[in-house]
Amino acid sequence: MLSLFAPWDRGTDVSRPRWFARWRSAAGPGHVWLVGAGPGDPELITVRALRLLQQADVVVYDRLVAPALLAHCRRGARRLYVGKRSGAHSVPQQDINALLVREAQAGRCVVRLKGGDPFVFGRGGEEMLALQAAGVPVSVVPGISAAHGCAAATGIPLTHRDLADGVTFITAHRRDGAAGTDWAALAAQPSRTLVCYMGLSELARISEQLIAHGLPASTPAALICHGTTAAQRAVRCRLDTLDETAQRAAMASPCLLIIGQVVALGDPARLCAIEQMATA
Repeated sequence: MLSLFAPWDRGTDVSRPRWFARWRSAAGPGHVWLVGAGPGDPELITVRALRLLQQADVVVYDRLVAPALLAHCRRGARRLYVGKRSGAHSVPQQDINALLVREAQAGRCVVRLKGGDPFVFGRGGEEMLALQAAGVPVSVVPGISAAHGCAAATGIPLTHRDLADGVTFITAHRRDGAAGTDWAALAAQPSRTLVCYMGLSELARISEQLIAHGLPASTPAALICHGTTAAQRAVRCRLDTLDETAQRAAMASPCLLIIGQVVALGDPARLCAIEQMATA
């Protein structure tokens, strides 16, 4: 049986199956696929995403994409890095948009490979609109988001009939000029799970604002860095000790924050208290 991750023959176009030829003739001169690579573990990519990666002419990828996935690009494919990190964007977003348009208009099959899911704080919506405005065909292949991957990797159910009847995804970094976070609304429902992306540098503010607007200081919280990978580290604490815990545990980006009663259900073997981490 052919392994899912065994690359198809990269030496000739024989590696491109019949469905690809049918798609290519129907799709026109070029096409961009916004593809989710998953939260870090390369085995969490979808079958469809992997097939597209193996067939693409150009792969435009981000910082959080697992390097092992790039080994599955077909021979001759161009791999273009456009990764971002806080305070250090290798390529501005408008230039990435222009790159995708240019490659597709040149008649190429382009995979825009993003960590997690393209439509969950991945700027997939911005890129989709730019491509549509340029008349470029674009499709989206969803991926397992960081929220879902990190929660599963630590045994935290994002929803639970007895503890959490909803979940809200937020980001700690907003676009300049964007409306401020509605902290009162976020704190108003203790039965809701909050998942915060890109919040490591804003933990003190997040904790302070949620408590000031009514969320109990004792609410359980979890910090998970490098989730789903071999380098994963995860620690639980109270809402009012978030910043202190992150510093004592030396948590690093990328780091996901989960707040809510469901954190108490996390697997103790994969989600420890700071005291346990210090003695491990």
